Amino acid sequence: MRPPLLVAAVALGAAWAGAGVPETVEPSSIPAYRLIRPDLAAAGQPSPEALRGLKGMGFGTVVNLRTEKEGPADERAIVEAQGLRYLSIPVAPDTFSLADVEAVEKVLDDPSASPVLLHCASSNRVGAVWAVIQSRKGKTLDEALAAGREAGLHSPVMEAAVRRVLGVPEPAPPAVPPVNP
Repeated sequence: MRPPLLVAAVALGAAWAGAGVPETVEPSSIPAYRLIRPDLAAAGQPSPEALRGLKGMGFGTVVNLRTEKEGPADERAIVEAQGLRYLSIPVAPDTFSLADVEAVEKVLDDPSASPVLLHCASSNRVGAVWAVIQSRKGKTLDEALAAGREAGLHSPVMEAAVRRVLGVPEPAPPAVPPVNP
């Protein structure tokens, strides 16, 4: 049997060795939080208290997909005051583009940015970005959309934006059988 102090030291060492960010968080602090992979979490808008605690949670970078008018105005300052990297890549359904996705991919592909918290208001835009990334990595449209939904994609408007960015037409509505008089 190992002495308790040694067990504690081994556990603490594992945490310091990059055990990653939390798998779950209190939904009132960071809504729609999902760990997509060990170095990437998708989420809705973190509360001001959660923003102040992101470094302690293990994050290195925050990518905000909300537009400037959505706020909060002091998010960048709160994040950067902790020594974390902060990027704003505003995404809206009507302006969502491949350039937005490429900007996010650049951050996700940078090992020095990891771990990343990728957020918007509800994780819907995060899911849209993730769906396009998955499609670019070779997933079928259905697989990419499923991955996007796992990351938070939930609105038909953002799903349509994903299809537009990927150059995939909207599916035709189901045919309505004729009504017999």
